[in-house]
Amino acid sequence: MGCFWSNDSLFGATNGIIRTRVGYAGGTTKNPHYRNIGDHTEVIELDYDPKTVTYEELLDMFWKNHEYGLTTKLKRQYQSLILYHDEEQRLAAEASHKAMQIRCNGQLRTEIASADAFYPAEDYHQKYRLQGHKDLCRSLGLDSSKLQTSHLAARLNGYLVGVGGMAQFEQEVGRLGLNEKQAEYVRRELERNEGGGLSC
Repeated sequence: MGCFWSNDSLFGATNGIIRTRVGYAGGTTKNPHYRNIGDHTEVIELDYDPKTVTYEELLDMFWKNHEYGLTTKLKRQYQSLILYHDEEQRLAAEASHKAMQIRCNGQLRTEIASADAFYPAEDYHQKYRLQGHKDLCRSLGLDSSKLQTSHLAARLNGYLVGVGGMAQFEQEVGRLGLNEKQAEYVRRELERNEGGGLSC
């Protein structure tokens, strides 16, 4: 979908998402890293609850939220790419791709492939927007390992840039374990940034 920072915020604040990680996948280069990504693409790995959000709904978000567009030729790093984990996901991805190809007059550049090795991106890429709020991270004990595994980190990474909306935040703030000072800080940032863009 382009740069993975924006996608991390977008999906992190989506109901049904449990956790997110950004990384590199889709290629053959061993042990890629940001300065030597090889033939991999920047991707986001999603753990989700299918009772709350369906794979088809996630695909719909994928199609609607590309940073650079769906018909633009891009270098491999920012390629539009869907990686599936099983036959059911493959069939759903291919069906949605076919429908989108019609809407794009056959110019769609999205690839669909099996999800093989996933290489987590460097710590400074994980929950990039949240990491800009160092005092909040420190007060919540969100260190580099928790930025890749924490449900709270995924949610805050979206809310702090205005994704999800105030009503959704208020519905779940009690379950997030924030104290009143932390919650008020997130409310202020959410209100300040709501409706803004997510480009990298």
